[in-house]
Amino acid sequence: MKANSPWVFLPLAGFVLLALVLGSGLGRDPQELPSALVGKPVPAFTLPSLLTEENFTEQSMTGRWQLLNVWATWCPTCHVEHPYLLTLAAQGVPITGINYKDELPAAREYLANMGNPFTHVIVDEDGQLGLDLGVYGAPETFLISPKGEIVLRHAGELNERVWREKFLPLLPSRTSDVGKEDGA
Repeated sequence: MKANSPWVFLPLAGFVLLALVLGSGLGRDPQELPSALVGKPVPAFTLPSLLTEENFTEQSMTGRWQLLNVWATWCPTCHVEHPYLLTLAAQGVPITGINYKDELPAAREYLANMGNPFTHVIVDEDGQLGLDLGVYGAPETFLISPKGEIVLRHAGELNERVWREKFLPLLPSRTSDVGKEDGA
């Protein structure tokens, strides 16, 4: 190959292209996943409860500010997140759980042993509701308005920092209003 051949610059061009592609991802929060559902209602569903004989629908997601938390016993980050969910529940924050692609006896045992922060636990055994919500994996937490609309989606662990920085600014002015209807 001659020194003045255009092929000499191919490795340099490849390196520059690779650097541009990789550089475009720097500074992005990997937990910031876009959600096409923000501002839209929770997708339609009818699914059973993990702990009762009830069935739940998207209508059970209306009437108050609440969290919708996707979790599973096979999810290590869900185990890390669980104590903070218990803290939020103790503060009066309503949390509906979606038990995602899990073994039901293991999920019941987990809540019995670790405590249950959820007002309801919806069984999504085949993952269809998760798919409709655009879930990439557990845990993911959605903020739901009293109208049943998705206000925020957070992928990953919900902890005090995330709660304070992402969720609280979107809620009514007083945290005591969480769980109440808009304007109540």
